Amino acid sequence: MFSTKGKLAGTTGVLVLLAAAGLAGCGGGKEAPRKAESLPAVKAATVKLAEETVPEIYEATGTVRARVSSVLSARVMGYLRELRVQAGDTVQPGQVIAVIEAREIDSGLKQAEAAREEARSALPEVENAIAAARAQLELAEATHRRMKSLFEQKSITQQEFDEAEARLRMARANHEMAAAKKAQLEQKIRQAESAVAQAAAMKSYTEITAPFRGIVVERKAEPGMLAAPGMPIAVVEREGGYRLEAAVEENRLGRIRPGMAVEVILDAAGAPQQGRVEEIVPALDPGSRSFTVKIGVAGGLLRSGMFGRARFTMGEKKALLVPATAVVKKGQVEQAYVVENGVARARLVTTGAAHGERLEVLTGLRAGDTVVAPVPAELRDGSPVEVRP
Repeated sequence: MFSTKGKLAGTTGVLVLLAAAGLAGCGGGKEAPRKAESLPAVKAATVKLAEETVPEIYEATGTVRARVSSVLSARVMGYLRELRVQAGDTVQPGQVIAVIEAREIDSGLKQAEAAREEARSALPEVENAIAAARAQLELAEATHRRMKSLFEQKSITQQEFDEAEARLRMARANHEMAAAKKAQLEQKIRQAESAVAQAAAMKSYTEITAPFRGIVVERKAEPGMLAAPGMPIAVVEREGGYRLEAAVEENRLGRIRPGMAVEVILDAAGAPQQGRVEEIVPALDPGSRSFTVKIGVAGGLLRSGMFGRARFTMGEKKALLVPATAVVKKGQVEQAYVVENGVARARLVTTGAAHGERLEVLTGLRAGDTVVAPVPAELRDGSPVEVRP
């Protein structure tokens, strides 16, 4: 009897617990709807997603470089006396940028000029000697003709005729000697002039000039420093000639050609610009497995070192596009709201390239989804949505 009552009591306890659990389960099932109902309905516009054909865009990053850049260096030894430019200055062709003090070169130029003047001063004397020798030669030739005529007439002796011939030969030799001295002197003058030109060229090296119109981007020396041949003084870039040098993956090499139109995006320049592939460097970087594509870009605001992106159109592909206003960014996280049974559900998404005012969706959404666009500020996950036309 005692055991039967114990069994009945145990069975009753189990039933009570099951009933309590069932009541708790019923109460828990109504909790979510009450929370959803506690959020106010939000009026919003929606867009149904579908796949579309879009251009296949490949984006590569790069750096703006000057098409022509010149490192101005010293060509002679000496102390840097002046440096007349600062970084950012605009220079003109032939403008003196720096001056090197080299007294030995100045002294060498003066010596060469003195030697040239000395050689030139001897020229009148040599010319007078040639004139005198020519006169003696003409006299000897005239005398020889007369003596020859007399000799043929047997009017003079053989000795007298031989003497006339000897005087003619001597006059010719003197004239040739004077002409040779003039030729030597002229050669000496030419050598002196060459020495002067060489010394003047060395003198010109003491002034470092700009090779073209451009912008000084860097000073590499300061006044008072000892300059040696090859020592950089300043870096000048040709104004207005810049290119974006982008690193492109090696598997894209066969799809990029010189002359290909490219959209260039420079953060410092604002709006995208149109560029064109000017050069492809076929040698790959073994570290990054990429090759360099040089893209010509026009614009007066460009400067070396700017960061840029090149967008290459590689063909067409199927993609899922979503209005940019449908994507909410919270730090590094992107999300969109999908309407399911009249309720907004937040989904994490990953977006890709922009196509006008729409973004390519890589993950998080699929064709046929209905998304809220634009997203109202009061919209939350679980908010009822009243679709407005």
